[in-house]
Amino acid sequence: MKRNFILVVVFFFCAVVINAQDPIFSQSNYVQETLNPGFSGFEDDDRIYAGILSRSQWPNLDLNLTTQYAFFNKSFDNGPGLGFGIGVNAVWQSESLNNYNYFQLNANYAHRINLEGGWFFRPAIEVGIGSKSNLFKNLTLGDQININTGNINAISIDPLSLNTMNRYYLDFSAGVVFERKEFNGTVYWFGASVKHLNRPNISFVEGGNVPLNMFYSLHGNYRFPFLNDYSIMMQVNYMQQGQYNRLDIGSIFQLNQFILGITAATNPARNDLNSHLLTSINTFIGLEYTQYRFGLSYDINTSKIGNTLGVYEFSLTYLSRCRRCNTDRSRKR
Repeated sequence: MKRNFILVVVFFFCAVVINAQDPIFSQSNYVQETLNPGFSGFEDDDRIYAGILSRSQWPNLDLNLTTQYAFFNKSFDNGPGLGFGIGVNAVWQSESLNNYNYFQLNANYAHRINLEGGWFFRPAIEVGIGSKSNLFKNLTLGDQININTGNINAISIDPLSLNTMNRYYLDFSAGVVFERKEFNGTVYWFGASVKHLNRPNISFVEGGNVPLNMFYSLHGNYRFPFLNDYSIMMQVNYMQQGQYNRLDIGSIFQLNQFILGITAATNPARNDLNSHLLTSINTFIGLEYTQYRFGLSYDINTSKIGNTLGVYEFSLTYLSRCRRCNTDRSRKR
């Protein structure tokens, strides 16, 4: 009986945490559109950049999460100093334990300003419409448990058990990116973004009020060439939402068309005694073919959550040709 009660509490807590947090991608270091609207049109030169990400998390647990992300953006140049980018993106997430579903569609605009000295400033805004639903179909709620007898009733009168509604909301986000590209191919940038500026209500109970916590991200990248056609990218990304935070530190090595990457995902806050500083080691392998880039990542779990079979992500991105660049494969990231 005690074991069943603990499992109920754990699964309910996991469901609440998932519902209140944004999806995070292991490949956000490679597809920064997932973090910051300031990357819309980031490749410049009137180019189109589009792609998809597919993520499967903890496939060996009942709490299996699947997340899909798709984006499209285009840059528009108004001479060497000014320009802008526009884009759209969508994210879907579902969780198998209690039939939780999340969908959001966003449109964004980023403006490019020449700050002189080779630096560019890109402020951006994003507006989205989101939807969340949760049927709590596999959860045992508190009023179903008789602690004295150990019996579990099949029927609950908790408002959550009667929930059949979708929660729709309007969402606003903003971001900035500072960027510099040197003539030898060295590129470095850093950015910041804040999502859910209006803190939309995501309560599943009619008349309830659960403001969605703002999502903060600080990120940076330094890419430099070596040995002719090779390059190395050093990356860092700090994220926080509510009391939960994460710091990713990684490197990407590009050898002609082949890409290898490794990232350490850490939990600096360590909010409880069972928290781990290092939560996973994320590996990445990619291949560029003409205008396409294929990517596959696998996260090796280092915590004591159990045999989860890790996290898998697949990505496919397309970057249109650059008619003003020295090579067709010219890209900043």
